[in-house]
Amino acid sequence: HVQLVESGGGSAQAGGSTRLSCAASGYTYSGKCMAWFRQAPGKEREWVARLLRRTASTTYADSVKGRFTISRDIAKNTVYLQMNSLKPEDTAMYYCAAGPECGDSWRDYNYWSQGTQVTV
Repeated sequence: HVQLVESGGGSAQAGGSTRLSCAASGYTYSGKCMAWFRQAPGKEREWVARLLRRTASTTYADSVKGRFTISRDIAKNTVYLQMNSLKPEDTAMYYCAAGPECGDSWRDYNYWSQGTQVTV
């Protein structure tokens, strides 16, 4: 059973930066994709970024492109989300996810972290 444990987040000023980490534990995960989602109060869960594990290729939602970076440390089995030039509209609960498909929908992912709040 894969567990995703998230850390980081908190409060940040507009224009500032913060970094989220997501460490996978349990058996070695062999699924296709790691991703970050976010959910603001009263809104649907929104895909933010994803990373294809085999090639480390990355894709971003238009709302964060050029500001956020998803990356990984294979040795630590950890995925990161570096968030720069933060805006108030980035305020949300952020989740990392792992799944067999690299899609934009939360339905493509079957493992989820507990979530961490980012407030700008």
